[in-house]
Amino acid sequence: MQRLRIRFSRSEELKFISHLDIVRLWERALRRARIALAYSEGFSPHPRISLAVPLSVGITSDVELMDVVLAGQVSPHWFTSAVNQQLPPGMRVLEAYPIALGIPSLQSQVCFAEYEVDIETDKGTEEIEVAISGLLSLERLAWYHMRDTGRRSYDLRALIDDIWLAGRNGSRCTIGMKLRCDNSGSGRPEQVAAALGFAEYPVSIRRTKLILSTRKQPQMRG
Repeated sequence: MQRLRIRFSRSEELKFISHLDIVRLWERALRRARIALAYSEGFSPHPRISLAVPLSVGITSDVELMDVVLAGQVSPHWFTSAVNQQLPPGMRVLEAYPIALGIPSLQSQVCFAEYEVDIETDKGTEEIEVAISGLLSLERLAWYHMRDTGRRSYDLRALIDDIWLAGRNGSRCTIGMKLRCDNSGSGRPEQVAAALGFAEYPVSIRRTKLILSTRKQPQMRG
């Protein structure tokens, strides 16, 4: 068997596809590429494919990570070429390389995610920077959002590691965010933007980095 770590992009064409549909898309593409997948054991075997962290609907990324366990050995270059021929516009394998079978799961390794959030605003640069400093100075920020199962309350500040003004172009600003992304919770960029006082929903959100715990596994190259 062989375990490959994949970095892939998900752009505008597929940003409104759900996580479950993305997993199904990968399974179809791998089958059509004639990749010999390894399967789990038990009464309902399934391909051993695992994505690092679900990407919320509406967000794009060039840094998504996925582990695939194969039944045999293949060249990462051949894998990349074969699979890219089967993927739809909006998704592409950018990098693939083998890792040890015994390395912990991606889900257990991810600790932070970084984002770039574009927002239309009439706020001035100084006002934005004051809002960022004010939020970062808080010890706690009570927050909630509604889910299908009801209201979920939590401390939003505990999910924020850092925020910065990444750029300004006319009426649009770009806010950089480093948010927690682990078993204790995951920060949501649009909620951080709202906490900063931006009334409008972001024009775009891009995930720019997934940070893995160095105690378990080095970060993805590139």
